[in-house]
Amino acid sequence: MSPRPVKAPVIAVVGPSGVGKDSLMDAMLTRIPGLKKQRRVITRAPELGGEDYVAVSETQFADLCAERSFALHWQAHGLYYAIPREIDVLRRSASGVVVNLSRKALLEAQDVFSTLIVLSVTATPEVLAARLNARGREDRAEVERRLARASTPLPEGLLHVVEIDNSGPLDAAVATAEAALTPWLQPERA
Repeated sequence: MSPRPVKAPVIAVVGPSGVGKDSLMDAMLTRIPGLKKQRRVITRAPELGGEDYVAVSETQFADLCAERSFALHWQAHGLYYAIPREIDVLRRSASGVVVNLSRKALLEAQDVFSTLIVLSVTATPEVLAARLNARGREDRAEVERRLARASTPLPEGLLHVVEIDNSGPLDAAVATAEAALTPWLQPERA
């Protein structure tokens, strides 16, 4: 019997809306060798855009849950989110797998994935407000609600958390993430 392959860490990127999670993840993917990204499944219409995700209806989501197709799922902001079980395949061939997670799903993710590193992305309130207003997806009241939630703390009990300030140049945030992740990443595998 051959030894079980070591799985790459799951790198959960969390932070408030407008903090630049997707930009940070995309930049990390181009800069860190072997890093891969797991797309989320979301009950959001495909034309709403934002991140790259798999859009499903609530009925489809419930069916996928019943089929045990998800490694992790949660509800936030009136939508359902999930990480497909295919993340385990990625973890066998990647140096690390980056995924956009919700703060409320982190403790469960730590249990499910065992090696979970949380990149807690922050930005100043002024930067967040400017980014939310610039993207134009939320009305003024929703922008205010999102800004009020921005300082929600991470849950107690997380083992590996790295703070990333993304208020300035993206390259600086990527460099901070890369330096923090390097000791955790697996060698590139075919």
